[in-house]
Amino acid sequence: MSDVTITPSEAVRQVRTSANAVLGIVAVIQFMVVLDASVVNVALPSIQRDVGFSEQSLSWVLNAYTLLFGGFLLLGGRAADRLGRRRLFMAGIALFTGASLTCGLAQSEATLLIARGAQGLGGALVSPAALSIILTTFAEGSERNRALAIWGAIAGAGGAVGLLLGGAIVEALSWRWVFFVNVPIGAAVLLLAPRILSESRAEGVRSGYDLEGATAITLGTMALVFTLIKANEWGWGSARTLAGLAVAAVLLVGFVWIEHRHENPLVPLRIFTNRSLAASDVTMLLLAAALFGLFYFCTLYLQQVLGYSALKTGVAYLPFSFAIISISGVASRVADRIGPKPVLVGGLLVAAVGFALFTRLQAHGDYAGTVLPAMLVMGVGLGMSFVPITIAATSGVAAEDSGLASGLLNTTQQVGGSLGLAVLSAVSTSRITSSLEGGSTQAAALTHGFTGAFILSAILCGAAAVLALVVLPGRRRELEDVDAETVAMSSARCPGAPYCGHLVRVAAWGHRMRVAAARARP
Repeated sequence: MSDVTITPSEAVRQVRTSANAVLGIVAVIQFMVVLDASVVNVALPSIQRDVGFSEQSLSWVLNAYTLLFGGFLLLGGRAADRLGRRRLFMAGIALFTGASLTCGLAQSEATLLIARGAQGLGGALVSPAALSIILTTFAEGSERNRALAIWGAIAGAGGAVGLLLGGAIVEALSWRWVFFVNVPIGAAVLLLAPRILSESRAEGVRSGYDLEGATAITLGTMALVFTLIKANEWGWGSARTLAGLAVAAVLLVGFVWIEHRHENPLVPLRIFTNRSLAASDVTMLLLAAALFGLFYFCTLYLQQVLGYSALKTGVAYLPFSFAIISISGVASRVADRIGPKPVLVGGLLVAAVGFALFTRLQAHGDYAGTVLPAMLVMGVGLGMSFVPITIAATSGVAAEDSGLASGLLNTTQQVGGSLGLAVLSAVSTSRITSSLEGGSTQAAALTHGFTGAFILSAILCGAAAVLALVVLPGRRRELEDVDAETVAMSSARCPGAPYCGHLVRVAAWGHRMRVAAARARP
């Protein structure tokens, strides 16, 4: 019996092949999750017609996902470190895949919304586990930066093509296939994961989970969003509205109390003593509150007022995508030179102008004259905003808290977006109802409602700019602080957000390469 000799070069090649397989499987599943988050937007009108959602309740198709995703994201990251990263990764895939199948088969509002919530919970398990698997598979340095860049770029591609691919799927098949397409991908990954991924856990971590905190913040936010959406129907001063607001307040105050007393809190309150992080998170809350309505109302306008098909709607967003990608690269370089604050404030002001341009929409308007200019201005503003707000949110954060800082930014984005969409939907629905009662045509009433939402979005975006200008510290960041940002830029734009956030991943690749080159210089 002969011995088999493996040379050092062959061993390195085998390890590299194994690591690349890990990166491949993690990147594929992240692409699927991000893709699902963006394709749903163009399918909304078809879902509304087929399932029977009202204008008022349609926003729950998005909010059911984002609330569960944002509420359990931090808990998912902690559970992955303690229970096992591969175990949580596979559990999240199984839940996400099963929920996708249920979404595609749904015949009622309740079934679809419950399944969308399950998708969000699955995504909250998958995304942090996927990032942890990459960080533990690749050694710190060029190999890890390369892996993060590839992972981020693939996820960014999912966001970039999501609207276009979603439109094609809806056009060629039906909105149900937007969800069905996840099933074979998820099933294949579940079969391959045990063979490719090894199990790992964080060493020396304390036991205990803040399930109470995650539940309190999720239920509190859901109660608030539900009450805001139903307030027009119930009456803002009615007993049911006041009771709903009271329940939400008790749960949210309870969350703060739990975090203050818990041995291992989901969100250690001490981290908010970092002024840059706290200001960035509140700024993101306001920006997301304004932004989540952009795709929601613009998609409804294009399809319900201008009569666009789902595929044509996806194509209509392409200039917006290109604007974000190109401007994000420029914003990254400028932020390195002058600091993130001026770039962020300028971007938020430009985005506010973009929202103001959307208020010019008309019932008999056209894409080239009204929608396209607003999209391009919005693309410039958002491209200037996402990179510096992520930099600011991780400035001065200790290395051991970098994951928490990026997770907080993303959770803030989900919660702020859900609350904002609820308020914007309430404003839009009220104006639509008032216009219809006044004798306006359906197209005119819808346009009146959508423009009202964009007015409020412009105000929120302007308020975010003022907050960043007044509260955000203006200090520049040193080069050695970039490691925390590398992790943050790979995780902060997690799924559930408007897809434009994912496009920043593409520009982030160039940023990491510049940082690596700067470190290599003597």
